[in-house]
Amino acid sequence: MSEHQRETTKHQSLFQTNTELAFPSESATSWLQEIDLSIHDLPYVDHVIQEAFLQWRTEGQALTLSGQALWAVTDYEGRWIEGDEALLAEPFCGLTGEIGRCLESGEQVWVHPDDPADRGSSWVTTVIPVFTRRDHALVCLLVCGIPARFFDEGIRDTVAAMALHYRSCLYKSFKFALVSDILKVQESTEREANRRSILFQIMQRMHDQIDVETVLTEVLDSLEVLYPTIRARLLMSQDHQSRNPRVEPLVFHPWGEDICVRSFMDGRLMMQDGSGEGMEGQTEIAIPLGGKQGVYGVLHLVMSRELREDLDLQLISMVVDTAGNAFENAKLYEQSNLLIHELRLINELTHRLNQSLKLGDIYKFASEEMLDIFQADYCCFLQYNEERDVLEVMASNVPGLAPSFDAEYGFGGLVFHKKEPVILSDYSLNGKVPSKLMEITHSQSLIASPLTVNGKVMGAILLTHRSPHYFSYDNYRLLQTLSSHIGLSVSNALLHAELRRMANRDMLTDMYARHYLDKMIQQYQVSDFCGSLIVVDIDEFKQVNDTYGHQKGDDILRQVSDIVKSSIREEDVPARWGGEELAVYMPQLGVHQAVKVAEVIRSRVARETSPSVTISSGIAEWCWTDPQVSVDSLFYRADMALYRAKNSGRNQIQMENMNDM
Repeated sequence: MSEHQRETTKHQSLFQTNTELAFPSESATSWLQEIDLSIHDLPYVDHVIQEAFLQWRTEGQALTLSGQALWAVTDYEGRWIEGDEALLAEPFCGLTGEIGRCLESGEQVWVHPDDPADRGSSWVTTVIPVFTRRDHALVCLLVCGIPARFFDEGIRDTVAAMALHYRSCLYKSFKFALVSDILKVQESTEREANRRSILFQIMQRMHDQIDVETVLTEVLDSLEVLYPTIRARLLMSQDHQSRNPRVEPLVFHPWGEDICVRSFMDGRLMMQDGSGEGMEGQTEIAIPLGGKQGVYGVLHLVMSRELREDLDLQLISMVVDTAGNAFENAKLYEQSNLLIHELRLINELTHRLNQSLKLGDIYKFASEEMLDIFQADYCCFLQYNEERDVLEVMASNVPGLAPSFDAEYGFGGLVFHKKEPVILSDYSLNGKVPSKLMEITHSQSLIASPLTVNGKVMGAILLTHRSPHYFSYDNYRLLQTLSSHIGLSVSNALLHAELRRMANRDMLTDMYARHYLDKMIQQYQVSDFCGSLIVVDIDEFKQVNDTYGHQKGDDILRQVSDIVKSSIREEDVPARWGGEELAVYMPQLGVHQAVKVAEVIRSRVARETSPSVTISSGIAEWCWTDPQVSVDSLFYRADMALYRAKNSGRNQIQMENMNDM
């Protein structure tokens, strides 16, 4: 057996072994036969051809021909892939045409030197097509260059065997690549199934929650389970206070927008390499948290750049989208419950406010309710006093607060004049509006609303808390709603007070009516130990009416009434007794002191009225030691004294005497 025959037999044995490894059974090759027509479409064909060639060269190193010949491989279109670079140079550059003939015929092509005398320096070249196992789909071309001096007919069989060996290596590489590809697809499928399972569990847990706080905690906990090394936090634009330290407010800085603000504004995922202290080698990712009605916040992730490559952003985005919808549903549920609570609160508050028509009681009760509803530290009700042009403190739990303020001072004046509500998150950052209320109480948060009565702003409601950022937008909105109902109750109390005042007042003189005077004297006689009554009558009042007319007479009556009211104490009770007669009850004042007051009134009337008139007065007193204490007795004795003053020449004052008793 010649050397080439032994080489051929050795290579055929090697080919058979590799073929059995590559195709151990007919069933094992069926999958490959099914892809004969599409094998050229595989994206890694060139790589498989190259890897098979390198493996083939390694396994055939012991073969004599392997060391003597030059080998190369091209793709099925003749494009160079791998091999000995010498085949690209002279005298082998003419192989292009032979490769073309091989491609056209699908058969092996041999090229011999033209001159047999050149066998010592020439080469014999061949181009061998490599087919599939069924020999009908061309895969690649094997190119071989053999020195002409070594060529004999046995070389053909050796080259054919080596070509079969290469085909075995090629298909083993294809099988490995395809199996690896199938494993990757299977791994990807399993990963996708696992991702969907995780996502389903997360979605189920989130949508089972109707609590906003739980939803936010769930999304952070889920990400912590998926990626323990990632630093995650939620930046919420909503007015939401969370107990979770990883949930923070989204702050819109005036000096620039960071990645979270930009993600929130644009509503899309953003990624950037970290910059600044402690962020070297880190990557920041911002994912908007939103639902159907808008974006509510941003999930901010910080991780190493190595982890970013393994990060499943699609899964995280789906988790965040799910969390956004769950948050929106929980928020809507929370708002619906809040609305129901507000309606009940308004109903109860209105019902209790309407139980009283006393203005002081309404302000006191409303102040207590506001402190309870909003859990505020301090509450202050201000009402505008038109006569004094000040805002009076009607109810407050602030010790040491002034009873009134200038109508333009502080937040009360701001709300009163602007007729708009105010919310303040941090008073320490406020430099425009001074406030004694905030300074005395050391408060930082404030909400205030105008107090409207009959469509007119007549005051303000102020609520404060020592903590900054305490009041929410819902608190701000609720206060506006409640203030309108409190204003309605205040309006009812004012109308009731006005009706009572009108019922107890004389329309012409704006003095009390006689029935009110009778009632007040009766009350004083129960609680006091003494008191005096002055009865005043305008002298010759009929002559004034006849001379100047009744309109002028009414004017004279008003002038005298004004003099009487401005000459007595605040606790004294002036009243129109009837016609041109007036009366003043002076509690806890003896008759001699009452005479001095009556004299002031008499002298002022004579001096200040126009046309000038005079008055006569009768004075009587009662004492707890009197045998009979009554309103009628007191009026009778004062009337008798007035009668004597009239009969004694008018324009004078008479006191009761013992005969009147």
